[in-house]
Amino acid sequence: MEGIALKATARDIVGKKTRFLRREGITPTHLFGHNLKSLALQCNTDELKRVIVQVGTTALFNLGIDGEKRPRKVLIREIQNDPLGRQILHVDFYQIKMTEKLKIEVPLVLSGEAPAMKVKGRSLQQSLTSLNVECLPDKLPHEIEVDLSPLTELGQAIHVKDLRLSTDITVTNNPEQLIAKVSETAAARAEEEVTAAEEAAPLEAEPEEQPAE
Repeated sequence: MEGIALKATARDIVGKKTRFLRREGITPTHLFGHNLKSLALQCNTDELKRVIVQVGTTALFNLGIDGEKRPRKVLIREIQNDPLGRQILHVDFYQIKMTEKLKIEVPLVLSGEAPAMKVKGRSLQQSLTSLNVECLPDKLPHEIEVDLSPLTELGQAIHVKDLRLSTDITVTNNPEQLIAKVSETAAARAEEEVTAAEEAAPLEAEPEEQPAE
């Protein structure tokens, strides 16, 4: 994501008055970091949205601040939206140091096909959507793929310990934490229960024939 850049300028308007900025297509932002004085900034909303789509919250990009000669390496740490999710209210940037490790959540993306899912009446349940990792900024993955091809039978699962990641990345989740599992659908289980009940029920005895008088 080295080629991605965003421009920002210093912001004097704070508090409730920032709504006037949003009306003009400007989003209030903040820049902070380890041992760094927080800076109140503002960005063009359309440009900010473009960058958010490209980097999410796990990719580095260059933040150029008006009046500074060199851009700063940053991550998007938090995005605040209105209750309906239609408008970005505020964004926090985090300036990183390339020599300091980051502790961050990285999205998990399911990839490939689970052979066990070819059977009717099965569902794939994803229990974990992100992974907590610790690594240097230049080793930070944008996302982590979870290969589903080992799931060949009903009941098989993938846990955190099953992931094969670079030795440069430390995972802080519980190794036994479940990521994905092949299960029966509720409808399939209900059908099996009905079938089992029918097979277990005793056959009704046929009525005996009465002798003719």
